[in-house]
Amino acid sequence: MSNDRARVKLQPGGDKRAMLGHPWIFSNELVMDSGAKALEPGAVVTVMRADGRPLGAAFFNPHSLIAARLLTRDADRAIDETFLHRRLERAFKLRERLIGAPYYRLVHAEADGIPGCVVDRFGDVVVVEPNAAGADRLVEPLVAALDRLLKPRAIVVSGDGPARTLEGLPPIHRLAKGTLDGAIELQEHGARFLADLAEGQKTGWFYDQRDNRLLAARFAQDADVLDLYSYSGGFGLQAARHGAKSVLSVDRSQAALDLARRAAALNGVAEKHATESAEAFEFLEQAGAAHRTFDLVMADPPAFVKSRKDFHQGGRAYRKLARLTAGRVRTGGFLFLASCSHHMPAEEFRAQVARGLHEAGRSGRILHATGAAPDHPVHPMLPESAYLKALLLQVD
Repeated sequence: MSNDRARVKLQPGGDKRAMLGHPWIFSNELVMDSGAKALEPGAVVTVMRADGRPLGAAFFNPHSLIAARLLTRDADRAIDETFLHRRLERAFKLRERLIGAPYYRLVHAEADGIPGCVVDRFGDVVVVEPNAAGADRLVEPLVAALDRLLKPRAIVVSGDGPARTLEGLPPIHRLAKGTLDGAIELQEHGARFLADLAEGQKTGWFYDQRDNRLLAARFAQDADVLDLYSYSGGFGLQAARHGAKSVLSVDRSQAALDLARRAAALNGVAEKHATESAEAFEFLEQAGAAHRTFDLVMADPPAFVKSRKDFHQGGRAYRKLARLTAGRVRTGGFLFLASCSHHMPAEEFRAQVARGLHEAGRSGRILHATGAAPDHPVHPMLPESAYLKALLLQVD
C-alpha cells in the first residue's frame, strides 16, 4: 500500500457488512482509539481490516454514528478532482440517458459514488448539497470537477438540513461560481416551473417527484384539484396542464406560492389556478367544516418522521393526513399521498394511510405504489435510502 493517509482499523468481525458491499461503517465496527478520535471530521482515510489488509478509502468522521463512508475499494486511489470528475461523468452519462433534458438530480450520494452529497442541475446552474463532513471538505475539488464537466454559469453550494447537523456541520449557502438574479426556470415533462436557488428549500426543487407529478396529472381531466404542501406548484400546475377544471395550491410559504403563480402564467393556465397560504391541517379542517370537496387531492408533505424517536408521532400524522384528505375527495375521485421520511417504512406508511381512510369512513383501492424518479437511484446495500413512498388511490 503506497498512500500515506491516516488509517482506521475494523474490529474483528467488523468488516462483515463492508465485505458484502455496504458503503457505511459504523463507529462500533471500528477500533475508535485515541488516534482515530483525533482525526479531523471528513478526512479521507484508509480503512484496514482486522487482519491488516486494506479494505478501501473512505470519508471518516469520529463524531458520527456513520463513522466511515466508503469511496472506493482501491485503497491507493487518490481522492481528488480527477476522481470526482470520473464519478460525475458517469452520473452525467446516466442522467442524459434517463432524463435527456438538463434538469435532474445529477448526483444522489452513495448510489453515485460520492457519499453524503447530492447535486441538482438546473440547466446552466448547478446546486451542490454536501450533507456529510467528507463531502463538505471536498467541495472545492467537486466544484472544479463540475465546472470542467458542465461549464455552468453558476454553481451554488447549499445545505442546512438535519443530516449536516448530525455530522457536526453548520448551515452553508454560497455562490461558488457566477451570479444569480432571481428565480430560474426549469422544465419537467413539458411543463415550465420556477425555482428559487437562493432562498428555496433544499436545492430549490424536488426532482424526486417528477414522474409522480405526471402520474397524478393523468387523473386531472375535468377535475377540481387540491394540491397541498404545493411548494412552488409542481403537482398542481402539471394537473392544470393536463385538463384540470380548477387547481388550488395550498402552502405555508407565500414566496413559494408567488413562484407557483408566475409558473402558472408561463404554462398558460393562470385562469384556472388559485393559491392559498395556509397550514395544511388547518386548511383541511376548515374545508371539512365548509364541506368543500375535490375530484383529485394531492399531498406531498415534508418529513413527519425526521428521526427514529419521531416514528409513532409521525405515523399518527400520516394517518391524520390520510383521514382528512380522504374526507375531501368526492366519490370516485383520486387521492395521492407521499412520505419522504426514510424512517417511515413503505409498509407502515401504507398501513397508516389505510387506517386514515377507514377513520374517514371511506374505502377505495390503491392504483399505484411508487417511489422517487430514476435520477434518485438507490445503492443496492442501502434499501433504507429509498426514502420516498407514494400511493395513488381511488376513493369510494
